[in-house]
Amino acid sequence: MVRVAVALSGGLDSSVTAYLLKQQGYDVVGVTGKMTNSNAADLIIKNAKSVANFLGINHYTVDATKEFKNKVIDYFDNSYRMGYTPNPCIMCNKFIKWGQIFDYAINELGADYIATGHYANIKKNDGIYKLYPAKDTKKDQLYFLFLLNQKHLARTLFPLYNYEKSEIREIAIKNNLPTKSSKESQDICFIQKPMTTKKYLLSKIRIQKGDFINVANGKKIGEHEGYFQYTIGQRKGIGIAATQPLYVTGIDADKNIVYIGTKEHLEQKELILDNFNFSYKFDKKEFNAMVKIRYNMQPTCAKIQISDNVTVSFIEPVNSVSKGQACVLYDINDGHLIGGGFI
Repeated sequence: MVRVAVALSGGLDSSVTAYLLKQQGYDVVGVTGKMTNSNAADLIIKNAKSVANFLGINHYTVDATKEFKNKVIDYFDNSYRMGYTPNPCIMCNKFIKWGQIFDYAINELGADYIATGHYANIKKNDGIYKLYPAKDTKKDQLYFLFLLNQKHLARTLFPLYNYEKSEIREIAIKNNLPTKSSKESQDICFIQKPMTTKKYLLSKIRIQKGDFINVANGKKIGEHEGYFQYTIGQRKGIGIAATQPLYVTGIDADKNIVYIGTKEHLEQKELILDNFNFSYKFDKKEFNAMVKIRYNMQPTCAKIQISDNVTVSFIEPVNSVSKGQACVLYDINDGHLIGGGFI
């Protein structure tokens, strides 16, 4: 019997994933990573165990606290210190879910595959595995999976790819799963309420007053209490009176400067990507692709040139380009994931 290790998070999507696979006749086991030494992490494990017990499957816990601290939390903190915008979920997928948990499932539990509750579709064609969008376009999560490689894709299942989120909720309710009423998890799992991202960063980075600079003329137009409290494209919370809307257009962490401008100052037609990862072997050096520079945007067309790095030239300008954010490329014809890198 084919064994599948489901990454159980104690939430709705992963529990329905385990349920569906068991219904399909797989030998299902549950695996949960302990990310932090906290009550929140203990509750996740408790909830995951309750799902496993309900489904009658074995459940295992992986202590990922050290790796999570080094690869996700420290990365998050350091990105903000540099004035960058981090993607902790992308790093968690690479180093934890398809790192420590993947290795444990395959090597220790003898799993043939791992499965998660991600909304994405894997198709194999001519021996190559490619990621395609899920049926529920509002939940499609290819953007967060661009660092997966062929080794991972060959041994991964995404059972939710052909379902709408509402259908997943219905399955949980109909089968009385313990997570049938669970809410969507927050984006940053290691920052729990009542802690906010702002309060968290203030606890990590010492406040230093700096200048707001008008990007149009280089003149000082106010003061702020730390560049790390601002993101590119931010409009609210700047606190500067003006005749037209003002936005954060740039951050200089070394000089503790936040640049302010109008909407047109946010527009950009070209960007450079570092640490680019192709999802499969890709030989083209110049091509057109659909591109996302953040998760919650509609893909837009761009010309891609590959040399020592990757240059993205947009057909129409994009706004709020943030250093450190992921830029992900999709095939212009069928929408499959080509790869991605960091701005």
